[in-house]
Amino acid sequence: QVQLVESGGGLVQAGGSLRLSCAASGRTFSGYVMGWFRQAPGKEREFVAGISYSGAYTYYADSVKGRFTISRDNAKKTVYLQMNSLKPEDTAVYYCAADGRDRVVVTTESRYDYWGQGTQVTVSS
Repeated sequence: QVQLVESGGGLVQAGGSLRLSCAASGRTFSGYVMGWFRQAPGKEREFVAGISYSGAYTYYADSVKGRFTISRDNAKKTVYLQMNSLKPEDTAVYYCAADGRDRVVVTTESRYDYWGQGTQVTVSS
Protein backbone atom coordinates (compact mmCIF):
# COMPACT_ATOMS: atom_id res chain seq x y z
CA GLN A 1 0.00 0.00 0.00
CA VAL A 2 1.28 3.44 -0.94
CA GLN A 3 -0.19 6.80 -0.03
CA LEU A 4 0.80 9.80 -2.12
CA VAL A 5 0.57 13.49 -1.26
CA GLU A 6 1.37 16.18 -3.83
CA SER A 7 2.47 19.72 -3.07
CA GLY A 8 4.00 22.70 -4.82
CA GLY A 9 1.19 23.79 -7.09
CA GLY A 10 0.12 27.40 -7.45
CA LEU A 11 -0.35 30.36 -9.74
CA VAL A 12 2.52 31.41 -12.01
CA GLN A 13 2.92 33.65 -15.03
CA ALA A 14 3.68 32.21 -18.43
CA GLY A 15 7.39 31.53 -18.77
CA GLY A 16 7.76 30.87 -15.07
CA SER A 17 8.65 27.73 -13.15
CA LEU A 18 7.19 25.51 -10.47
CA ARG A 19 8.45 22.41 -8.73
CA LEU A 20 5.92 19.80 -7.69
CA SER A 21 6.68 17.23 -5.03
CA CYS A 22 4.97 13.95 -4.26
CA ALA A 23 5.70 12.37 -0.89
CA ALA A 24 4.99 8.68 -0.50
CA SER A 25 4.34 6.53 2.53
CA GLY A 26 5.06 2.83 2.64
CA ARG A 27 8.21 0.77 2.80
CA THR A 28 8.60 -0.15 -0.86
CA PHE A 29 8.64 3.19 -2.65
CA SER A 30 11.71 2.17 -4.63
CA GLY A 31 9.74 -0.75 -6.06
CA TYR A 32 7.30 1.48 -7.93
CA VAL A 33 7.49 3.16 -11.27
CA MET A 34 6.25 6.70 -10.66
CA GLY A 35 4.33 8.96 -12.97
CA TRP A 36 2.86 12.42 -13.18
CA PHE A 37 -0.48 12.98 -14.91
CA ARG A 38 -2.60 16.09 -15.36
CA GLN A 39 -6.21 16.94 -16.03
CA ALA A 40 -7.30 20.25 -17.48
CA PRO A 41 -10.90 21.48 -17.17
CA GLY A 42 -13.15 19.65 -19.58
CA LYS A 43 -10.41 17.28 -20.69
CA GLU A 44 -9.38 13.74 -19.88
CA ARG A 45 -6.46 13.04 -17.60
CA GLU A 46 -3.24 12.65 -19.54
CA PHE A 47 0.24 11.29 -18.92
CA VAL A 48 2.94 13.91 -18.38
CA ALA A 49 6.12 12.12 -17.26
CA GLY A 50 7.32 8.87 -15.72
CA ILE A 51 10.43 7.55 -14.01
CA SER A 52 11.80 4.09 -13.39
CA TYR A 53 12.63 2.51 -10.03
CA SER A 54 16.17 3.81 -9.86
CA GLY A 55 15.54 7.06 -11.68
CA ALA A 56 17.82 6.07 -14.51
CA TYR A 57 15.05 6.02 -17.10
CA THR A 58 12.53 8.79 -17.73
CA TYR A 59 9.84 9.34 -20.32
CA TYR A 60 7.89 12.47 -21.23
CA ALA A 61 4.83 13.46 -23.17
CA ASP A 62 5.77 15.38 -26.30
CA SER A 63 3.94 18.45 -25.00
CA VAL A 64 6.34 18.84 -22.05
CA LYS A 65 9.57 17.38 -23.41
CA GLY A 66 12.46 19.80 -22.91
CA ARG A 67 10.52 21.89 -20.38
CA PHE A 68 9.67 19.46 -17.57
CA THR A 69 12.00 17.17 -15.62
CA ILE A 70 10.95 14.27 -13.43
CA SER A 71 13.24 12.97 -10.71
CA ARG A 72 13.03 10.90 -7.55
CA ASP A 73 14.79 10.50 -4.25
CA ASN A 74 14.13 6.99 -2.97
CA ALA A 75 15.69 7.74 0.42
CA LYS A 76 13.18 10.54 0.91
CA LYS A 77 10.37 8.59 -0.79
CA THR A 78 9.65 11.58 -2.96
CA VAL A 79 9.20 12.18 -6.67
CA TYR A 80 9.53 15.64 -8.20
CA LEU A 81 8.36 17.41 -11.32
CA GLN A 82 10.36 20.50 -12.23
CA MET A 83 8.32 22.58 -14.65
CA ASN A 84 10.02 25.36 -16.59
CA SER A 85 8.87 27.67 -19.39
CA LEU A 86 5.28 27.16 -18.31
CA LYS A 87 2.49 27.91 -20.74
CA PRO A 88 -1.19 28.67 -20.13
CA GLU A 89 -2.01 25.28 -21.67
CA ASP A 90 -0.13 23.62 -18.79
CA THR A 91 -2.93 24.74 -16.47
CA ALA A 92 -4.37 21.62 -14.87
CA VAL A 93 -4.64 19.57 -11.72
CA TYR A 94 -1.46 17.52 -11.49
CA TYR A 95 -1.47 14.04 -9.97
CA CYS A 96 1.33 11.71 -9.06
CA ALA A 97 0.77 7.98 -9.33
CA ALA A 98 2.55 4.74 -8.49
CA ASP A 99 2.70 1.66 -10.71
CA GLY A 100 3.66 -1.52 -8.90
CA ARG A 101 3.07 -3.93 -11.78
CA ASP A 102 5.33 -2.77 -14.57
CA ARG A 103 9.11 -2.73 -14.76
CA VAL A 104 9.22 0.10 -17.28
CA VAL A 105 7.47 3.46 -17.50
CA VAL A 106 4.02 3.15 -19.03
CA THR A 107 1.68 5.93 -20.04
CA THR A 108 -1.57 4.05 -19.47
CA GLU A 109 -3.50 5.50 -16.56
CA SER A 110 -5.09 2.18 -15.62
CA ARG A 111 -1.68 0.61 -14.91
CA TYR A 112 -1.11 2.95 -11.99
CA ASP A 113 -2.44 1.55 -8.74
CA TYR A 114 -2.10 4.47 -6.35
CA TRP A 115 -2.90 8.14 -6.83
CA GLY A 116 -2.47 11.36 -4.93
CA GLN A 117 -5.23 13.89 -4.41
CA GLY A 118 -3.82 16.31 -6.96
CA THR A 119 -2.40 19.81 -6.86
CA GLN A 120 -3.62 22.75 -8.96
CA VAL A 121 -1.25 24.49 -11.34
CA THR A 122 -2.50 27.66 -12.99
CA VAL A 123 -0.44 29.50 -15.60
CA SER A 124 -1.59 33.01 -16.47
CA SER A 125 -0.87 34.63 -19.82
